[in-house]
Amino acid sequence: MTALTIAVVARRVGFLYRLATVGEPAPERIEYARANIGAELKAQLVEVFGQKKLLKWTPSGIAHFFVMWAFFILLTVYVEAYGAMIQGAITGRPDFHIPLIGRWPVLGFLQDFIALAALLGLVAFAVIRIRNAPSKLGRDSRFSGSHLGGAWLILFMIFNIIWSLFLFRAAAINTGNFPYESGAFVSELVARILPTSSLLEEIALLLHIGLMLVFAVIVVNSKHLHIFTAPLNVLFSRRPDGLGAAQEMRSGGKVLDFEEADPETDVFGRGKIEETSWKGFLDFYTCTECGRCQSQCPAWNTDKPLSPKMLILDQRDHAFAVAPYLLMSEEQRAHAGQDVLALLEKPLVGEQGVIHPDVLWSCTNCGACVEQCPVDIEHIDHILDMRRYQVMIESAFPSEAGVMLKNLENKGNPWGMPEMKRAEWIEELDFEVEIVDEKMPEDTEYLFWVGCAGALEDRAKKTTKAVAELLHIAGVKFAVLGPMEACTGDPARRLGMEFLFNMLAQQNIETLNEAGVKKIVATCPHCFNTLANEYPQLGGHFEVVHHTQLLSHLVDTGKLTPITPIEEKITYHDPCFLGRHNKVYSQPRDIMAKVPGVTTQEMHRHKDRGFCCGAGGARMWMEERIGKRINTERVDEALTTDPDTVSTACPFCLVMLGDAINEKKTTGKAKETLEVVDVAQLLIKSIKG
Repeated sequence: MTALTIAVVARRVGFLYRLATVGEPAPERIEYARANIGAELKAQLVEVFGQKKLLKWTPSGIAHFFVMWAFFILLTVYVEAYGAMIQGAITGRPDFHIPLIGRWPVLGFLQDFIALAALLGLVAFAVIRIRNAPSKLGRDSRFSGSHLGGAWLILFMIFNIIWSLFLFRAAAINTGNFPYESGAFVSELVARILPTSSLLEEIALLLHIGLMLVFAVIVVNSKHLHIFTAPLNVLFSRRPDGLGAAQEMRSGGKVLDFEEADPETDVFGRGKIEETSWKGFLDFYTCTECGRCQSQCPAWNTDKPLSPKMLILDQRDHAFAVAPYLLMSEEQRAHAGQDVLALLEKPLVGEQGVIHPDVLWSCTNCGACVEQCPVDIEHIDHILDMRRYQVMIESAFPSEAGVMLKNLENKGNPWGMPEMKRAEWIEELDFEVEIVDEKMPEDTEYLFWVGCAGALEDRAKKTTKAVAELLHIAGVKFAVLGPMEACTGDPARRLGMEFLFNMLAQQNIETLNEAGVKKIVATCPHCFNTLANEYPQLGGHFEVVHHTQLLSHLVDTGKLTPITPIEEKITYHDPCFLGRHNKVYSQPRDIMAKVPGVTTQEMHRHKDRGFCCGAGGARMWMEERIGKRINTERVDEALTTDPDTVSTACPFCLVMLGDAINEKKTTGKAKETLEVVDVAQLLIKSIKG
């Protein structure tokens, strides 16, 4: 049975390996893991063995922690079981024990304890699944769309393994073949109700091993394959996580050079399943279908068709469906029937494709899915790859986004406004702001990256002026690029137009380098993320801070002192690209905490579980026609705190939340005095009085 099981499992593993390596190479993953062994070892200890991400959800996390550790610790029981079987066959006395530690009572206790804890974990899993059954909760269930039957089968098989383990050990105690004189407290209790029987011991031993072998075959053919692939997926995932920078476009394992790229021979994004990298296939294999990503997704929570979980599962199911044909030789494919060719040619994205376009374009790139995934699946990378193919090869994307792309290409900003308007906000200040001519002025510490919204959108300009005043008061010397500043390219990249992003980024990098810029402060988290995390991909290396980070430091060092009380109840909205993507949570809150009179009230979803405003992923320039508007959902949540003011630290959030609040005011559901402000506006109000 063991030999047969090993053969079946090995055959399945070989198939999975061959299928994954049909995809695009990803040498950068291996190179990074090899070069950062320390970080990868820490990730294994923290995420795999420590279950850090799973324990964010305490009840299910604790249950999983014990079940997972049962797999490791109970390996010693199988060493004992096989040893007893072999020794019994040879000597007639199946009283085998592991050399050196095999009679240590602590090991016997640990084996029984972890098996009992795993059994209780199974009960917890069953309760959680029954309480959250899709039949009861529909879309609100995080298990909606998961393969429910397979999950119950696995729970049933683990249960069988545990009770048969106690049966085998208890029978061995009664026959005197058990290695431990004490410690195995559960087995000893079971032994009291069992008869002394060598036959029972032999049957229980073979039954326990047989159930384990059947379980092994089921695992490699089910979603519980993650037992083996999760450590690999964590090993080859991006550090510190799959957030922050978007990945560069690659073809054949190399970064795509747009000056030499040929759509006929190079891979532009992902149009077919075989254009997925092997890391993408590893994501497919590793998905546990837990639905944590789905439960946190702003699109799914506002009745849109995007479920990050189903995005992965639909690709996985398609990959398995076409696997026999992907693994065919060219000669075999030449003789394949039309049905086979039709399956192979099925588009990855399309009305009749694997992924519906509405699924793809619902994503805001907020990162909630990546943040919550306990096995480091990188959903945004999958979405961006598919978007790139749709935009650059198929030219299939929402029409209003096309206007934005044209404006970026022709005017350097999404609104298509003249470049000279970028400096108009300066005229509204009562002090001089240096505009970079060719070189940064002497003794200037920071370049203030104003951003398109900060320079051109009326509400965002208030933040820009507040930050400029605060820096002036604090004595921080800064300058702006004015008309020389162009969009960082974030909307283009997040839409999938990588070529335009490259063009804008290289232009900005050249401008910044020629001006001698070293340090940048940005008010827009999207600009901040792009400048800090994505420009280094193209050779642009700068020290970049968000304005809340700099202002918090200036308050802490006494260069800015809020004096005038602001007697308001304020709730803070975490911008996704500041919070989840860059882990800046404390500084905006620290600023508000220093303003006298302010009372803060957190929304239910905040910090790493914060809810998107709906503007990311280039959605700022796309109509939201399906389900409830994301910004409306977020404002509804903010209103439950009964705030006087909603604060944030992003111009996009400022606009999106402001629009939703204005809509609420027209229906009488929000106070007429309620407004959305940047934390910088609160600070300047308190300082100036």
